[in-house]
Formats: sequence, C-alpha cells, structure tokens
Amino acid sequence: MAATGSFFIRKKRVVEGRGRKRKAEDGEGEVHKKLTTKLNEEISSDSETESVGHNKKDAEELEIEETAQEKKLRLAKLYLEQLRREEEEKAEEEQFESDLIGGRLQEEVLEQKGKLKRLLAKDYVSPDISEIRLLRGHQLPVTCLVVSPDDKYIFSASKDCSIIKWDVSCGKKLHTIHRGHKGTGDRHLGHIFSMAISSDGKYLATGDRNKLILIWNPATCQHLYTFKGHKDAVSGLSFRKGTHQLYSASHDRSVKVWNVDQNAYVETLFGHQDAITGLDSLSRERCVTAGGRDRTVRVWKIVEEAQLVFHGHESSIDCIQLINEEYMISGADDGSLALWTVNKKKPLVTVRTAHGIHGDPGIQQPNWITSVAALLNSDLVASGASSCSHDSKIKLWKCGEGFKSLELLFNIPVVGFVNSLKFSSSGDFLVAGMGQEHRLGRWWRLKEAKNGIYIIPLKKSETKQQPGDSK
Repeated sequence: MAATGSFFIRKKRVVEGRGRKRKAEDGEGEVHKKLTTKLNEEISSDSETESVGHNKKDAEELEIEETAQEKKLRLAKLYLEQLRREEEEKAEEEQFESDLIGGRLQEEVLEQKGKLKRLLAKDYVSPDISEIRLLRGHQLPVTCLVVSPDDKYIFSASKDCSIIKWDVSCGKKLHTIHRGHKGTGDRHLGHIFSMAISSDGKYLATGDRNKLILIWNPATCQHLYTFKGHKDAVSGLSFRKGTHQLYSASHDRSVKVWNVDQNAYVETLFGHQDAITGLDSLSRERCVTAGGRDRTVRVWKIVEEAQLVFHGHESSIDCIQLINEEYMISGADDGSLALWTVNKKKPLVTVRTAHGIHGDPGIQQPNWITSVAALLNSDLVASGASSCSHDSKIKLWKCGEGFKSLELLFNIPVVGFVNSLKFSSSGDFLVAGMGQEHRLGRWWRLKEAKNGIYIIPLKKSETKQQPGDSK
C-alpha cells in the first residue's frame, strides 16, 4: 500500500504539473517560445547539462518535477549568467587592446621627446656564421649603404661609382646604376662616399668625391635632381625623419640643408675646423656631425641657429650615429668607441682599443674604428673596424643601465674594412659594407678581402621580452 500511495501521489504531481504547464503556456504564448528558443541557441550543451544534471535520469526527473515557471526562471538565470561571462570576456579584450594602444602611445610620446629606450640587446645571441650571406657586384670597395624603410631592399655604393639595388630576401641584384660619362651630369663620375634614404622611401640621395649630390627615385632608380654647392667631397648625408629635408656634410667643413621636394638649397652651417667625416639626424630639426681631425662632435640646432660642441676623442673621429634624440655613438681612428648624451659635453663612457691592436711588439697600433650603427631607440649598437690582418671583426654592444657603460655582447668575424654598418628597422639583420680599402682613402689594402656586402641575420634568445622593457 505504501508503494501504491506513493505511485498515486507522484502521478497526481505529474498531472498537476502538466496542467499548470499548459496554463502557463496559454498565458505566456509567444514570449515563452522566443525565450526558450533564444536560450537553446546561446546556452551550450555542456553548461546546460551541468545545470540540469550529469545523466539522463536526473534530467527526466527534473523535467517532470519542474513547473513551467520554474523552468523559465532557471533558463533565464542561465541566460543571464552566459551574458555576464560574455561581458567579462569582452571587457578583458577591451582592456588588453587599451593596454596595447596605451603602450604604443607611450612609446610614440617618448620617441618624440627623444627618450625612448627599448631594452632589446639582452635578447640577442651570437649569429650562426654559416647563415651570413655575401653579395658581390661592385668591382671596388663598398663605401656606403642604406636599408629601405620596409627592410625589403638594400642600396649600396662603391668607389667604382656604381649604385646597386639588392633584394634582401633572395640576395639578387634588381638594378645597377653604372658610372656616368663626362658631360651627362646624371651619373656619378667620382667615388661615392655617402648615401641616405628618406623615411617614406620616396627619395635616395648619394654624394661623391666630385662635390655632387644626386637624388634618385628608389623604386625605379631614375635620376631626379643634382645638387651643387659643396666645394669638396660630400662625406655625409641624412634625411630628417618624417620629412624630405636633407642634410649634407663635406670635407669643405660645412653642413648644408636642402629641400628635396622643391629641389632647393636652404642654408649652410659652419663651425668645424677640419673635414667632416660623418653625419646623422632623426626627427628633430637638428643633425650631428663628426669633425675628423678637429676631434669634435657637434650638434647643430637648425632653428636656433646654434651648435653644441663636444670633446672626448683623442684622435680623428671618423663615424657617428644617433641612438635616439638624446644619445649617440662615435668611433675614432685611435680605436676608441664613445657613448654620448646631448646633455653633457664629455662622453658618458669611452672604450679604448675597442677592436684590439695590431702590429709587432713595440710598434703596435689600435685597429681603426671605421663605422658604427645603432638600432633606433634601443640599447643595441654595433661597430666595425679596419685591420692590417684578416681577423677583422664586427662587434655588437649593449648600452648598460642608464647608458653609462658599453658591454660587449659578441663578435662577428669578417675580412676587410667595415666601411658601413646599418641595422634593419626590425632589428632582424645587420648589413655591412666591406672593402679591401678604407672608404675615404687607400692607406693600406687587404688583398684577401672581398668587395661586397654582408647580410648578417640577428638571432634572439627564446626568452620573451618582459613588460616594462621600454623606458
């Protein structure tokens, strides 16, 4: 009897439940159908199964015992829970994007102020020597080169008066501008000493021993303009970043400013007491120069019509490069490598005989630093030197904490004079212009060296960059 009574009680519940269910359905109509359909679409089978039960029997009992109102309430709660989770995920994604945008904006502000310092040097490891590529095409030493802003092309120039456009991916020559003929004026007739490309890749500028600056279209390698005005070899060229304003330096001791868009000369700056050997610039309307044997580095403030004079090297300064608007690196023929800030007239640090010495005991000389390069807005710099032997090296350095030290990371063995060095914008590779002779003269010659350019892949350790690596 107990069992029978229990049966009828359950049966009664089922009948009452179904009666109430039909009543509720009649009262709710289409609203309940739409809600149920929406919930069935948006609630996953896993979450529904977890809420109802873990087996079919529990689900059937709950369906039998649950009223229509209770089911509607339960499904509504599940629906709200699903919406809450979606909102939380959306908020997390928006916060992540906001952090990325905030980080980029912070970097842009720091870069504009000239204070962006990405701490990247610690991630680099010594490259595999077998992966270094040598591209040959020039008959005489390579004197200068640039990498296109998109890192797809390299332009190199030589003492043979030619300019070659290279494809980085395959290493093929895409175009060669050969030495010109007397009287034409649209090609170089003298050794090419300097080269620069605008930050948008629209213009390429080259300067030669015959005092001329030629402007080219990098895409087609067609000659556009010729600038005349210097009274000696054009030894340095640089486009102001984000503009088509061109700075040029010469052995005539002057710096000139040009407007390439208007094919116009702007002004001349004087101050160096010897031939200028190197020049660089970034976004600000200013440039820096190395004064050769006058042993000074100068920062030229174009708008203020002023210049800052820096002393530190004890011999001829042959190369200079800006790291950002606040710091710069220079090299001299006494083998010293110096790290500077524009806020102090003396170097922050100087590494003596940075590339070692050569010669017999008693008459040993430091290896001459012939080129420097910097990965823009980072703590990674490179230097190249000349040597009387075949054991020349390219060295990569880390600017230590506060940019108050230079720490050697590793050496890359090469043969010959490292006449030019450039990092790719991405920092994925380094390009070296090599020759049997120094770019500015022929004091000695290394017959075993090859005239060409080395593309050196730069490897990073698998350790990921941690947040806050930019200052």
